[in-house]
Amino acid sequence: MNLNRAVFLDRDGVINVDLDYAHRPEEIRFVDGIFDLGRFLVQKGFLLFIITNQSGIARGYYTEREFWKLMRWMCSIFETEKAPIQKVFFCPYHPKKGVGKYKRDSECRKPNPGMILKAEKRFHLDLSRSILIGDQESDVLAGERAGVGLSCLLYNQNKTYSRTTPKDRFGSLDEIH
Repeated sequence: MNLNRAVFLDRDGVINVDLDYAHRPEEIRFVDGIFDLGRFLVQKGFLLFIITNQSGIARGYYTEREFWKLMRWMCSIFETEKAPIQKVFFCPYHPKKGVGKYKRDSECRKPNPGMILKAEKRFHLDLSRSILIGDQESDVLAGERAGVGLSCLLYNQNKTYSRTTPKDRFGSLDEIH
């Protein structure tokens, strides 16, 4: 069986500018180059996925319903831009700051690899030939733990990183392709 190659995109900080718990279309500003990168990767035969921790749900800032409404809107824009998203995987839990049923750790919460492993099974992916693009070290670690072939860190000067090396870091999406 031929296995598919995938690109796993973190949402906040990679697809859209991270504006702290954005959950409505009017709060979204897409990162420069995201649609060009998406088109390029699709043309090269990759399937695109979004993998995102959503602690705003865990903290009670917005609901899963509001999250999905925003994601349908975002995915429709990717579709229009000829960079279709195959599936969105998200983790609504937070082990310390969650409220009620959302206060727990989860195998799906990055740096754990659960979202990536779910995608692998459902879409018959070859993770060793796949790519992860994130803006947090927890994204990169999730990719490594899942066996993703290349994990890229979209570097933000305002953050402190401890474990990634310069070859892992990119200053913009344009540097990746």
